[in-house]
Amino acid sequence: MVMHTCYVGVGANLGNPEAQIRSAYSYLQQAPCISELCASSLYASKPMGPQDQPDYVNAVFGFGTSLDPIPLLDLLQHIEHEHHRVRKERWGARTLDLDLLFYSMESIESERLQVPHPGILVREFVVIPLAEIAPTWVLPNGCEANAYAEKIETRALIKIGSI
Repeated sequence: MVMHTCYVGVGANLGNPEAQIRSAYSYLQQAPCISELCASSLYASKPMGPQDQPDYVNAVFGFGTSLDPIPLLDLLQHIEHEHHRVRKERWGARTLDLDLLFYSMESIESERLQVPHPGILVREFVVIPLAEIAPTWVLPNGCEANAYAEKIETRALIKIGSI
């Protein structure tokens, strides 16, 4: 069985974001196809899209899985659904968002999935938490996460706690 190293960007800004992120972590802990689950600290960040929404709480989860990419995406979307995620507006408010950032070092382009996630390099709320749990992970621009995290503009990103 081949194990793939995966990183998932996590965000929420409706309801109780910290509790929802912790709950998503719990779901993954209980999934038999997930191993060696770890999480970054929790961070508060300003919204990327419309500014008339609450600030976000973000984190990055890392784990190993034997799942292929689309079944993994299905699992992540199932967890979002269990947390009452409604997809209305791009970059709109949400109860839970789980974005597959990396699936080993593979590049995937399909109707449902693009990996590495295309927005990684402009999202401090992804780069900085990723650097915390995978400092030497190589980003799409060839930089290691920790080196890039030192350069990225933080836009009021604040560490607020842990899982």
